[in-house]
Amino acid sequence: MITLAPLEIGPLRLADPVLLAPMSGVTDMPFRRLVKRFGAGLVVSEMIASREMLLDSRRTRELLQRSDDEKPIAVQLAGCEVEIMAEAAKIIEQEGVALIDINMGCPAKKVVNGQAGSALMRDETLAGRILQAVVDAVSVPVTLKMRTGWDDNNRNAPRLAKIAEACGIRMVSVHGRTRCQLYRGQADWEFIAEVKAAVRIPVVGNGDVVSEEDAEVLLERSGADGVMIGRGVYGRPWFLSQVAHYLRHGRKIPAPSLEMQCAVLLRHYEALLSHYGRTVGVRVARKHIAWYCRDLPGESEFRARINRMDDAPGVVREIERFYMPLAERAAA
Repeated sequence: MITLAPLEIGPLRLADPVLLAPMSGVTDMPFRRLVKRFGAGLVVSEMIASREMLLDSRRTRELLQRSDDEKPIAVQLAGCEVEIMAEAAKIIEQEGVALIDINMGCPAKKVVNGQAGSALMRDETLAGRILQAVVDAVSVPVTLKMRTGWDDNNRNAPRLAKIAEACGIRMVSVHGRTRCQLYRGQADWEFIAEVKAAVRIPVVGNGDVVSEEDAEVLLERSGADGVMIGRGVYGRPWFLSQVAHYLRHGRKIPAPSLEMQCAVLLRHYEALLSHYGRTVGVRVARKHIAWYCRDLPGESEFRARINRMDDAPGVVREIERFYMPLAERAAA
């Protein structure tokens, strides 16, 4: 059984080192609040582009929306221009955040073609300049999220972690794949151990954690100080609390009943409508609804019906009509 210690990120102390990964299009404010309510150690915003931050675009303002019940609030920043990254970090700090995370791990083609995200792992000099500029620009802790490297021939995460530590970065999180792998194959948790051995600051492991046992094995193989969970939380905002309980006590707690899962989904749905407005909110909710109902009987037909619907109250009725018989059978 893992001995779970609190995670210290500068002055920030997390009793349970189980973190929600920043994910574009997923970790918006409604989802972060829900995950935090179930008991996550830390939730991180969607990636915010530094140049867009300075332009104060409508999309950036949406991404920066946050709630007090998310605290401590962490925001992820992406970009490849030293001065712009530093200025954007200053603006974010003024918003009252507790932590700024720098993205050097995003594998998306649009981000990489702009020389940001995981593309920065190919230029350690520029990466170091960005890290130093952001650390110098703000007083809150700055962390770094990256991959193991660009490709199998260039897995330089241990070296970049050393650079980050020298710049004053307070924690690094490592997804156990290269950029060129995207999300194919399996995350290499053992390689994360090389990053851990290279630095004295906390290292958090990420990638392919979809069960409580996965989290335990990741920590055993990597020696990491915490675990960051991304896709494993799709449709399961309660999953991080399950992982934290298992790591701390060595026993599992069940997922909520189907009746409770329905209530959580409806709460999430209403929060999305409030956050985005009804027209956009209905569309954004479709992927979340699909994740919630995954592996339930009749989910394919249910999902197809939902994807054709634009009527917000109608979607609520359809969710209730799908879940209630399943919940009644499960209770019986």
